[in-house]
Formats: sequence, structure tokens, C-alpha cells
Amino acid sequence: MNPEELNLNILAFFESIEKYYGCKTEITEGLFSELNNLDANLSTWNLSKFDLIRSAYRKNGGRFMLEGDSMYYEISGERIVDFKQPGRHKFEFIEQYSETVFRITKIRFHNNY
Repeated sequence: MNPEELNLNILAFFESIEKYYGCKTEITEGLFSELNNLDANLSTWNLSKFDLIRSAYRKNGGRFMLEGDSMYYEISGERIVDFKQPGRHKFEFIEQYSETVFRITKIRFHNNY
């Protein structure tokens, strides 16, 4: 996917995220050191669950934000190197923080439709 296509897909996701407000949301976050090797055994993982209340874009710092009742999660817009939708109500972002540090964020919305 070229950078322009990537940006358009990311914007489309965040422009339509309101339909998931009030939904149970799971964020699985993994840190890894090789972009082409997402071996779960070689990564550090975190899992968060919350009801999505709102989302926003924070211009200062260029961050996309997802917020729940006691949860706040940010994705760096300028560090996103990949975005995909692997399934219905499932989305994945990969951010690159250095040559050898990547973060994958897997978002799953438990939606009724």
C-alpha cells in the first residue's frame, strides 16, 4: 500500500469510528523488533478492554486517541507504517519507533451488527 492510500484508509477508519461508540473494545498491543517477524513468542503483549466513549485527533503531537471510562490509548499518526482490516470489526496498526522497535495495535470492536 502506498503512503497516500495508507493515509486515506486511516482517515476513513477514524472518520467512521463513531459507529463503535458504546461498544466493548479490545486493544491488544505488542512490541517487537522485526517488522516481518510478528512471532508472538518474541513479542511483549498487553491487553485492554473497555467501552469506547470517544475518539479524537490530538494535533499537538499528531496522535489518534481512543478513550473509555478509565482507559486512554494513543496511536502516533506520523509513525504508522501499516494499517489493515483483517476481519469484520477488527483493525491493526503498526507503528515504527526506531529501526528495530515496532508496536502493533490490534483493535476489536464487539458490535451488534
